[in-house]
Amino acid sequence: MTTIENDAAPPTTDAGPLVARAIPAPDLDEIRSRGVDELGNPVQATAAVGAGEPLRCCLRYALAGEAITLISYSPEGQGVWREVGPVYVHADSCPGPKSTSLPEELRRGARVLRAYRPDGSMNYEQNTLVPDDEDLEVGLRRLLGHSDVSHVHVRTMLPQCFLYSVSIGTDSAH
Repeated sequence: MTTIENDAAPPTTDAGPLVARAIPAPDLDEIRSRGVDELGNPVQATAAVGAGEPLRCCLRYALAGEAITLISYSPEGQGVWREVGPVYVHADSCPGPKSTSLPEELRRGARVLRAYRPDGSMNYEQNTLVPDDEDLEVGLRRLLGHSDVSHVHVRTMLPQCFLYSVSIGTDSAH
């Protein structure tokens, strides 16, 4: 696993814009309408404390008092690479992020960047730790500059919960 240092090399690719993907709104609307998440846990609304609950529906931090819920979610779907973890989302329908650019509120901080190959398998050798004060763009561009990396999951450092997925200049889902 690589660690980005403060004197990290500049991005190795200018292949296009970074595209950040939240959990798709239709997937979340289906979970909300069923009233249970992918593992059968009830969807229960609670008021956000506003102390750092990252919303995976719109890629920003929750404001104090907003109705949110904590659900189990797997960004990769079925198969051996499926990993289910807890994620905060709005309790009610959310249109998603206003942009596919890296989300300003979630682009810095101690993070794990998990690299995935085009076939969907994890590329362990490319997984990267990013220190707390670093912008993620340099590490994301470096990883996505490798031909054997198709997309990257941005995850929290300690619990390693999924935040969002990033690829280069395409709107195809990962």
